[in-house]
Amino acid sequence: MDWKWVPGFGAVLLILLSHMTSALEVPLDPKVLEGLPQPPTITLQSPKDYIFDPRENIVIHCEAKGKPNPSFSWTRNGTHFDVEKDSKVLMKPGSGTLVIDISGEKAEAYEGTYQCTAHNDHGTAVSNNIVIRQSRSPLWSKERNEAITVQMGVSLVLQCRPPAGLPPPVIFWMDNNFQRLPLDQRVSQALNGDLYFSNVLPEDTRSDYICYARFPHTQTIQQKQPISVTVLNNSPEGERRPGFMTPLGATSTKMVLRGETLELECIAEGLPTPEISWKKNGGELPSSRMSFRNFKKTLKISDVNEADAGDYHCTATNNLGTAHHIIKVIVKAAPFWVSAPRNLILAPNETGILTCRVNGEPKPKISWFVNGVPIENAPEDRSRKVEDDTVILNNVQSGSSAVYQCNASNEFGYLMANAFVNVLAEPPRVLTPPNRVYQVITNSPALLHCSTFGSPIPTITWFKDSQTSIKNGDPYVIHENGTLEINVAQPLNSGKYTCIATNNLGIKENHVFLEVKEPTRILRQPEYKVVQRGMSAVFECKVKHDPSLIPTMTWLKDNGELPDHERFVVDTDSLTIKDVTGDDEGTYTCIMNTTLDQDSASAMLTVVEKPDPPTDLELTDQTERSVQLTWIPGDEHNSPTQNFLIQYEDLLHQPGVWLNLTEVAGTSTTAQLNLSPYVYYSFRVLAQNHVGCSQPSQPSRQYRTNPAAPDENPSNVHGEGTEPGNLVISWTPLTGFQSNGPGLEYRVQWRQKGTSEDWSTESVANVSQLVVLGTPTFVPYEIKVQAFNDYGNGPDPEVVTGYSGEDVPSSAPDSVQVMVHNSTLAEVHWEPVPSPSVRGKLQGYKIYYRRERGLHETEAATDQEEQVLTFSGNRSEGRLPGLQPYSLYNLFIRVLNNKGEGPPSPSKTFETPEGVPGPPSSLNVINQGLDSLTVVWGPPVNNNGRLAGYTLKYQPVNNSNELGPVKVMTFQANETTITLSNLNSSMLYKFYLSAKTIKGSGPIITREAFTVMDTTRTQPTVVTGKGPTEPPHTTSPITQSLHPPIHKEPPVGPAFGTVNTSTIEDGALISWEYFGHHKNVYVEYIVENSKEDWKKELVNGSHSHVIKGLKPGTTYKVRLVARDPADSTVHSTGEVDVTVPAVPNRQVDIATQGWFIGLMCAIALLILVLLIVCFIKRNKGGKYPVKEKEDAHQDPEIQPMKEDDGTFGEYSDTEDHKPLKGSRTPSNGTVRRDESDDSLVDYGEGGDGQFNEDGSFIGQYSGKKEKDTHEGNESSEAPSPVNAMNSFV
Repeated sequence: MDWKWVPGFGAVLLILLSHMTSALEVPLDPKVLEGLPQPPTITLQSPKDYIFDPRENIVIHCEAKGKPNPSFSWTRNGTHFDVEKDSKVLMKPGSGTLVIDISGEKAEAYEGTYQCTAHNDHGTAVSNNIVIRQSRSPLWSKERNEAITVQMGVSLVLQCRPPAGLPPPVIFWMDNNFQRLPLDQRVSQALNGDLYFSNVLPEDTRSDYICYARFPHTQTIQQKQPISVTVLNNSPEGERRPGFMTPLGATSTKMVLRGETLELECIAEGLPTPEISWKKNGGELPSSRMSFRNFKKTLKISDVNEADAGDYHCTATNNLGTAHHIIKVIVKAAPFWVSAPRNLILAPNETGILTCRVNGEPKPKISWFVNGVPIENAPEDRSRKVEDDTVILNNVQSGSSAVYQCNASNEFGYLMANAFVNVLAEPPRVLTPPNRVYQVITNSPALLHCSTFGSPIPTITWFKDSQTSIKNGDPYVIHENGTLEINVAQPLNSGKYTCIATNNLGIKENHVFLEVKEPTRILRQPEYKVVQRGMSAVFECKVKHDPSLIPTMTWLKDNGELPDHERFVVDTDSLTIKDVTGDDEGTYTCIMNTTLDQDSASAMLTVVEKPDPPTDLELTDQTERSVQLTWIPGDEHNSPTQNFLIQYEDLLHQPGVWLNLTEVAGTSTTAQLNLSPYVYYSFRVLAQNHVGCSQPSQPSRQYRTNPAAPDENPSNVHGEGTEPGNLVISWTPLTGFQSNGPGLEYRVQWRQKGTSEDWSTESVANVSQLVVLGTPTFVPYEIKVQAFNDYGNGPDPEVVTGYSGEDVPSSAPDSVQVMVHNSTLAEVHWEPVPSPSVRGKLQGYKIYYRRERGLHETEAATDQEEQVLTFSGNRSEGRLPGLQPYSLYNLFIRVLNNKGEGPPSPSKTFETPEGVPGPPSSLNVINQGLDSLTVVWGPPVNNNGRLAGYTLKYQPVNNSNELGPVKVMTFQANETTITLSNLNSSMLYKFYLSAKTIKGSGPIITREAFTVMDTTRTQPTVVTGKGPTEPPHTTSPITQSLHPPIHKEPPVGPAFGTVNTSTIEDGALISWEYFGHHKNVYVEYIVENSKEDWKKELVNGSHSHVIKGLKPGTTYKVRLVARDPADSTVHSTGEVDVTVPAVPNRQVDIATQGWFIGLMCAIALLILVLLIVCFIKRNKGGKYPVKEKEDAHQDPEIQPMKEDDGTFGEYSDTEDHKPLKGSRTPSNGTVRRDESDDSLVDYGEGGDGQFNEDGSFIGQYSGKKEKDTHEGNESSEAPSPVNAMNSFV
């Protein structure tokens, strides 16, 4: 088909063809390329300008790929280079790379322009023109440098002018010692290597200014002859305006190529040394690509572009004026790519285009080549059209594959690119690996790739779960390259996806899978922390993530790594910084990464500490009594200053001692200070924030105030006699600070109060008291003390009252009487001592009392200590609590003042009535049998009266801690033992024992004990399936309570100790020792040799358990197991064999016993007789006598026990004194009070809590006493004559 080119049609066709061929790319998969024919492609070549070191071989690279493998050839200087004819030249096998051995040869012979050609059946590719040049480092021309002599202040240039090398050398100046010459704003090295002095100084004189040139390729250094410079000072140059040494004139021009580095230089002379500045006309300097060198004398701009062209102003300035120079920068450009031609793969009859878009200044010329031949010289191809930078290939046919070259050039260089056109007919191939799994985060885009290759270009179709056809549209987008995009992936989008590639030569499918994961989110972000220096900071960062993804937590500080220090401790969800320092301040970020996403959160750490001390203290506005202090605050360290504390030192009176003067707000930096006379002040300031106080500032300068009369008198003036006949006047003296001047003294005045006599006066100094002698005993005096110094008197003093010395009281209380209230309380009355006899300030009265003996004793007790109670104030009565019942007491009273005690009153004796006894001294259980045991007890330590006997009560306790019926027994005072029989075997009993007098029963003591049971003592290590190896033996289990023994939990070892077993009727009793702390403990059992599961019963908190419902005559395996839900470890004992007997050991059917039948018959006959008698009496109108007998003979022991004396009910394993279940209060709803409802105010000192001098009564009584347990039965007793006594003894 003939194409005719018409104007305007080319642009439309280009757009169309570009669209048609844009999707057909060269496949990158090597497995695909391996089976495809392909024209050559240059993959590696040497740079266009190749400078070689003559000491090494020349290596010119040329590598290419293609199918079949390409062959290589070279041209040199435009003609064919026959590699095989030159023995020094080697081409690497399978490559076009040349290795030229120049050893022993002249390297110049191989200089020139080389080009490589790679050829196969489908086309020819060519490399760039590679210019090969030898590096050169010529010697410096020999010349003699004349010595230079200049006057100080003039400018100077030392020329270097190195030999031209390839590449150019690096220039630097040194001296004979190979030390670089120092460069500064005055002395600098220009870009061409010359050394410039803006003005010379005498120290510039030296004879070894040497310029060195280093040639990088040969690594050689050439040296210029030294230059000598002498600076004279006999006619120095004066100061002058700046002038430019380089460049010269007002303007200059600089041309630079696009992409290169622009260096502009301005060096000025002048005195003083000028400073250089830069600016650009009509624009800003490119700060990101710009830098200053050589003390701003050189402006360097990297990666130059067209916008960098323009006028650059450099200005030299000193204090005498300025100089200006304009450098016009012109930017040219060697050719550069806008769009290089790309390889094309076309199917037969398809159309494609090659574009070669370049730019440059001046505009490059574009030339096309086919297989290395200019396109105009190539064989004619009607399907090919060339339009400047575009080649259009229309309706291509098989066998028309070729390599096209585009060459773009201008005066500054050239670009050359190869692009092949490969005409192929290939069925579809899917390049994306099969069964690939894509993972994305919810709400993120998902890209499922279906990379294909085929010629013609395959059509892509997508299916989900092999059923649903996917069309373009929300939420799916199918891209031209076959990629399926899901804009916002959701969990429901997870699944299997299938892409199908189709062209006219075949069809191919591929499966991929999409997994949509939960996003990673930080649930608890780190929070802003303000931490004191030295403390710890903890940042939390709790994260939620998809459980199938592995998270990685990373912490950053200020977007960098955490300091590598042990103080930074990273945990699973937190960061702890120990011993925080000021350097730890900053922003801390936790980043939670998974393979798919991440989340981060940041928080700041502010470190606070005490402020720095204020500085620069200054005193202003000075007066006699005030001064103004100002200061500069120190660093607050992130914690605002709350206040400033101002202290002063009195260098005259208290040197070295700093005292607080005043405080001001933290926002102030000045304070008006009120001063005192006659003080040598020095001030300092401390800053305080919420962390603490700063160190003190440096002291201010000294400020002295003038003396004056005192402003105040002594304080705490007091008058009190220490001995009869004296008066001691004391006061707190003024400090040196308060003295206000030299010569401080005190004028002391006194006179007897209530008289008209004159004041007695005495002046003293340097003392704080004055003793006045010859005063009457305990007489009031008026006293005043005034301060004065050399400059005058202080203010008029206040008058205070004091008393002269006291003497001990001269008489004793009279008319002492005692009234006994009950067995423990007595009340004492007396006549107070007259005031004159007190002879001092009355403090109170002391009652001394002693128990002489018990009333049942014949001899006085020798070990009884005397007790003392003090009653403050002017009292006439007091109560003596805590007396011992049934005792004889003796007492006397003394009056008390500050000097001491007066004489004792006549002794008085009194007796206390009987009371309830104390608890029995002991209670023990011995001789336990199967159905009996013996109870033994001891008498009370304190009978508190005539002992009337004992009451013993006991009741059984079953395995579920339930109490059985109570049995009560009473005993005479001389009985202390009883054997109980007819008890149940293997049963726990609880015993209650109390003693009694005629006043009632005393406190109860309790004990618990088991009757004997058959036990098999087994260790936890019993072998499974075997019984105990020792025969059963009996033990005597006696215990004081149901609480298990307290064991110290061993650090290691088993949870269980000894295990005991015994059998009962249709059951077994198991007891054990337990050391563990597990929440759940079970007794598990199973019939021996049974295949059933173990049965288990929960026994938490217990150390014994009864297994009920066992089959008689059967052997069971029993074990104990401890489990804890929080711990997978299981603790277990060994298995124990327990055999339930076929016939219970002690079971007797009493219903078949003859004695039981006879007893029942007798009881029935007795009831019949009683009914007959009652019937007869009733018919005669007689009175039923039983009620009368009950009223007349109440037995206190059968009364229900009250709440306070241990009522029997359901057994409780709590403390014995707590009320049991089923206890009750008296029927009237009240609880009987103690016999004494007196107040502690009556017990000496009342609520003030005063104590006697010997400490014998300290806090023993309160206003309301606890009710004693032994008083529960007193309501049933007749009133005692002793209790009724209410008369004076």
